[in-house]
Amino acid sequence: MRKALLPAALTLATLLVYPLTSFGQHATGADLFSGEQVYQNLCANCHGLDGGLVPNVDLGHGVFRQPYTDAQLVTVILKGIANTPMPANPSMSEEQAQLVVDYLRSRAVSSSGELSGDTLRGRALFEGRGDCRSCHMVAGTGSPLGPDLSRVGDTRSAAELTQSLRAPNALVQPNQRSYSVTTTDGTTVSGRLMNRDAFSVQLLDANGKLRSFQLSNVRSHRFADSPMPALGADWSDQDIADVVTYLTSLRAPAQGAKP
Repeated sequence: MRKALLPAALTLATLLVYPLTSFGQHATGADLFSGEQVYQNLCANCHGLDGGLVPNVDLGHGVFRQPYTDAQLVTVILKGIANTPMPANPSMSEEQAQLVVDYLRSRAVSSSGELSGDTLRGRALFEGRGDCRSCHMVAGTGSPLGPDLSRVGDTRSAAELTQSLRAPNALVQPNQRSYSVTTTDGTTVSGRLMNRDAFSVQLLDANGKLRSFQLSNVRSHRFADSPMPALGADWSDQDIADVVTYLTSLRAPAQGAKP
C-alpha cells in the first residue's frame, strides 16, 4: 500500500514545489530547470537520469519508439500508454507536462552538437524535407512568416540553433514571439507579435498580412506556442547537425566581398 501511494505523493510534492502558470513562449532556463526537477522526481525511476533505461527509448538523445509532436508527448505524460508500464499522471498539470517535454527536447541538443555537419546536406534538408522556406526567408527567397534567416549565423550559436530545432518553445527570441487575439465577435487571429501597447496589438498573420487590433474590440489576447514544429526522433542527430551547420554558414558578406 505504501509503495502504491509513493508516486502520488511524489507528484503532489512536485506540484507544490514547482508551481507553474505559463509555458511555451515564456519558458526560460529556470523553467527548464523546473522541468528537469519534475522529470527526476517522477520519470527517472523508470527511465533513468540519462533517459536510457527503457528499451528502444533514449530520452536524453530525443529517441522515442515513434516520432511524437510536443502535444503528443504531453498527452503521453498526462494520460500514460494503455497496456504498458507507462502510467498516467492525473495530478500533473498540462503546463508542467509541457515543461518536461521542453526539458527532454533540450537534452537532445548536446548530442547533436557534438557531431560535424555538412553544409550542402543541411541546405538540402532545409529546403526539401524540412520545407523551411515555407515560413523563413534566406537571401530574399521564402516566406516572411518566421524570422529571416539570411544572417542567422551572425546572431545565433550552433547550440542555440540546435535547441530551436529540437525544442522551439524552450527559448523564443523576444522579437519572434507568437501571439493570439480573440475579438469581441469571437474571431481568433494568431501570428507573430509585431507590437503591443496599452491600446492596441499588431500581428503578422499566417498569410503574411499585418493586422492591427484595438484592445477595446478584443475579448482576450495572450502569448501562444510557436507554430514551428519540433524536429523529433525521425530527424537524426546527424540531420540536425547538418541543418545547423548550414544555418551557421548564413552570415553577412565579408567586408569588401561581393554580396
